[in-house]
Amino acid sequence: MKHISLLFLLGLQFIQAQDITQKDSITQLDEVILLDALKTKNTTGITQSDILGAKIFQNYSPIDMVSAINQISGVYIHSGALNTNRITIRGIGSRTLFGTNKLRMYYNDIPITNGSGTSEIEAYDVENISQIEVVKGPKGTAFGSNLGGAIILNPKQALGKSTNLFNSFTVGSFGLIKNNLSFNHFDGKLRVGLQYGHTETDGYRDNNNFERDGVLLNTSYLINEKNKISLLVNHMDYSAQIPSSLGATAFAENPKQVTYTWRVSQGYEANNYTLLGLNYEHAFSDKLKNSTSVFYNYLDHYEPAPFGILDEFTNGYGVRSRFIGKLNISDIAAEYTFGGELLKDEYNWNQFENLYEDNNGNGSLQGNQYSANKEYRRQFNGFGTLLVPFSEAFSAQLGLNINKTNYDYRDQFNSGINNKSAKRSFKAILLPSLDLNYSFKNDNSLYANVSRGFSNPSLEETLTPDGVINPDISQETGVNYEIGSQLYFDDKKLSINIALYQMNINNLLVAERVNDDQYIGKNAGKTRHQGIELAISYHLKLGANLQITPFINYTHNHHKFVEFIDEGEDFSGNPLTGVPKNSATSGLQMQFFNNFYWNTTHQYVSSIPLTDANSLYSDSYNIVHTKIGYQKKITPKFTLGVDFGINNLLDATYAQSVLINTQGFGGSEPRYFYPGNGINYYGGVRLGYRL
Repeated sequence: MKHISLLFLLGLQFIQAQDITQKDSITQLDEVILLDALKTKNTTGITQSDILGAKIFQNYSPIDMVSAINQISGVYIHSGALNTNRITIRGIGSRTLFGTNKLRMYYNDIPITNGSGTSEIEAYDVENISQIEVVKGPKGTAFGSNLGGAIILNPKQALGKSTNLFNSFTVGSFGLIKNNLSFNHFDGKLRVGLQYGHTETDGYRDNNNFERDGVLLNTSYLINEKNKISLLVNHMDYSAQIPSSLGATAFAENPKQVTYTWRVSQGYEANNYTLLGLNYEHAFSDKLKNSTSVFYNYLDHYEPAPFGILDEFTNGYGVRSRFIGKLNISDIAAEYTFGGELLKDEYNWNQFENLYEDNNGNGSLQGNQYSANKEYRRQFNGFGTLLVPFSEAFSAQLGLNINKTNYDYRDQFNSGINNKSAKRSFKAILLPSLDLNYSFKNDNSLYANVSRGFSNPSLEETLTPDGVINPDISQETGVNYEIGSQLYFDDKKLSINIALYQMNINNLLVAERVNDDQYIGKNAGKTRHQGIELAISYHLKLGANLQITPFINYTHNHHKFVEFIDEGEDFSGNPLTGVPKNSATSGLQMQFFNNFYWNTTHQYVSSIPLTDANSLYSDSYNIVHTKIGYQKKITPKFTLGVDFGINNLLDATYAQSVLINTQGFGGSEPRYFYPGNGINYYGGVRLGYRL
């Protein structure tokens, strides 16, 4: 096992401390509550969003970011493995075969979605993250107007004047070893956060090993009251074997098995990822501030698959600037933002034959090259919002986003008439948004939103498997209508959040499978996404030594094809493929005797249509996770924490991710299912020291 030299630091988990005297004696349980209360809203004005913090992360294993995000109503992540995730929000992204590409993702206000729209949340360690903010639908404006919405990650940092060292060490089933070492410092001007993490696991399935090392540096310096400069460096290096999807027969016989061709080829992927960001904040006055970031990201990816070996790397860079100001309009104190971001990246990919069948059982062997490609991608987002509080109770916010996307593809392998080089420039698209909010007593509120959004075609949808630009592919566009309410009762012990929405999508992008794991995209119709989202929690204090918080987050999806004819077959009126009609996460969080906690969660996902004809569905499933822990401040400077958890307590067999409209080739069965992990256990030790 690698990097176990860190284990002599077993347990050093720090406590982020406020610069307030009474916080010197807080326990880690109090710390979780403090950190959750200090969640920061990144979105503009009255834009609605959901924020996950320490209290929700505590429900799950330190490698399970997926379950935490799935706790949000309206969000569902198909997770085939630690390295294979597809995020869907209100059904948007459900037709993407691999990865996430219908939303925008940010890390500390820096875009981490690449030029073709792909986002990879698996490149980030949840133990390095303080919060995750999710905007559902295209109402984000300053964070893009993508149909799926936006996800904003914020790294951990020291909260008050303190210097701390902490380490979290976890072991578990399937050979899991995870270690996260952190140093955090803040002296009033200089803030430094430095984390190193290592994760390795054999995985639940065959050919399922995963290993990741990461370093995060998040530092800032307050020059004076008007100027601050920050530096962000995030580096991840990980490799992951790929067991791929299974057909229904293989899934029922043995969900642990790997697909035959991926087993023989010993398929895997190796990734080397770096993000660099430099930010400068300046306050022109108490009425105008600016934050500007320049950033660079690099991804080197190598993937031997049965149908070929992909060797690729991407260089991306850009700038993002946002102004935030206040002005008076007829004695009304309005707020405004405006700015823009420009992203350019250069994507290089080469493909080679995989001669695994001639390699004497030793797995993949790189053969002759059959393609060499380069694509220059440029995307500009301009944005502005104006928030006008017409009264203490009623506010309106108008937003406008403009997007311009260009692709320039270069075929560097073929020459003459066989050369497929081409350019594609999408017209600039205007994306307005209107938010209304009415607040009444006890922070209760009603809100409404109307917004227009879009989605760019992914690389796979832009190019055919032969590398030819598809000149007919168009952007998806849609309009979102949403109303909702945030309600509190019983001195805010009871919280109820409900939202109803409808999103109408035009120029639906669909992926047609043309070969084993190869697809072509096309626009094929219209969809209507309707839904109800409900989140309820109730905090009870039952005496001095017991607090409990039951909760439930429920989603009802009524998503349908309005007009969809594909190769002569009419699927209009059918439920949208790849989306569960109902899903819910419920649970109970308990804190007792001040230092103990016990959290249990239950996830229900209904059956999912796997074909556009709705002729095949996945089975519904129920998953239960439970985790118990003890955390205590041993001395004024030293803190101990231990925990133990069980995932999939009832050992259910289920598909945690599915593919849609797949086909079998060469007499093989269509492969729809990515099995979820069976019952598994983990335990952790955390120690913290305040210097």
